[in-house]
Amino acid sequence: MTMTPVNGTANGTADGTADEATSEAAGKPTAGKHTAGEHTAGLPRLLPLVPGVPEDLRAHLARYGRPPMGNPYLIQAVEQSGLTGRGGAAFPVHRKLAIVARARGRSVIVANGAESEPASRKDALLLRAAPNLVLDGLQLAAEAIGASEAHLYLHPNVPPEITRTLLQRAAAGLDRLAVTVTEAPPRFLAGQESALVNRLGGGPAVPAFTPPRVSERGLGGAPTLVQNVETLAHLALIARYGPRWFRAVGTADEPGSMLATVHTTSNTQVVEAEIGAPLRTLMPAMQNAQAVLIGGYHGTWLPIDAIDALTLDNKALNEHGAAVGAGVIAALPADRCGLAEAARVVRYLAAESAGQCGPCLNGLPRMAAAMAVLAGSGHHSQVRTDLERWSGLVTGRGACNHPDGTARFVRSTLTVFAPEIALHARGHCSATNRTPFLPLPDRMPLTEDDWI
Repeated sequence: MTMTPVNGTANGTADGTADEATSEAAGKPTAGKHTAGEHTAGLPRLLPLVPGVPEDLRAHLARYGRPPMGNPYLIQAVEQSGLTGRGGAAFPVHRKLAIVARARGRSVIVANGAESEPASRKDALLLRAAPNLVLDGLQLAAEAIGASEAHLYLHPNVPPEITRTLLQRAAAGLDRLAVTVTEAPPRFLAGQESALVNRLGGGPAVPAFTPPRVSERGLGGAPTLVQNVETLAHLALIARYGPRWFRAVGTADEPGSMLATVHTTSNTQVVEAEIGAPLRTLMPAMQNAQAVLIGGYHGTWLPIDAIDALTLDNKALNEHGAAVGAGVIAALPADRCGLAEAARVVRYLAAESAGQCGPCLNGLPRMAAAMAVLAGSGHHSQVRTDLERWSGLVTGRGACNHPDGTARFVRSTLTVFAPEIALHARGHCSATNRTPFLPLPDRMPLTEDDWI
């Protein structure tokens, strides 16, 4: 695990309407018993100060102090901070908070740590290394929206650190709400908001058609706030140190830091980087890479020669048809076949369909079969033509964004690996190493019970 250093220092004094109001309401400086500058002259913000050493409750409280509950201006502070969701969609966090906070009657909050993207490791690491920061954010957000029920939705095989941490917090009297832990099934779509709500309600973890959105009508019919665990950890820090502190790193449009999972030939690392950092600094050992996948398996392939000009922010990546997404960056080694790698991923994505709508049920298997043909030896030009057409037909027609994300991945494959497609059409392949590079689950889903 590595942390990318940042330049400059964070200001330990808060400013702005929300920060001043926070100080008034709490009767003490925004940062509580510490000043923000003690911890934030650079990164890490989220991860332990000593890499590889998880922070238990005692270390957490020594570093951050107790969570500053009772702040009526937290949603306003989050708005001023510019925090966006770190689960993939980058939606403004304050807007979801405000929607649920305005709703009448009972409301529910869920910390989403399912991390069903096979190439992502960031949420699992955060939950092992700094679970108290996530749980602080869960309790603070619950108070801000008036939630009466709190859930932690986790990837399969819940780590023992979570159970131990919840018991420690209960003994210390830190949490206003008891937290129910639910294990997600090992399916790609299990972490999608409506699938999550279905699973918490006792059903299969399959997406539901919208509207209504879960923020309007979610678990048990109650407005439900679903936030990624990294997002909640950032919220816990904003509650302590204020919007100006949060904006001390990142860009004006996309402030703050983020966790990213970086795959290279040599290893897989989770790095904490400021948004806007040059991509080259996150993966310096790229001499033998031929392309980079940005955003995970619903993301976009980019040619290696574009990397030097790119930064880790959506504004820059959007100009190339890419997005930060799930925070996955994978540098494909030059000795692998990009078509073979893409065909494996699309086969997996097609198998992960919930089978509820035509684009997934019919379109994705066809695309997977066509990708397998492209990755084989010799094919007709019509195969690529069909793939381009099908990727357009499935977009915007699904119950969720699964067809759209898969189509995005396929279209970028056809563009970036066009020379390899031409080579395969002539019966050749440039790869000298057949070992799979991109991570996938050990087995494909076998039965409908896999959704439960």
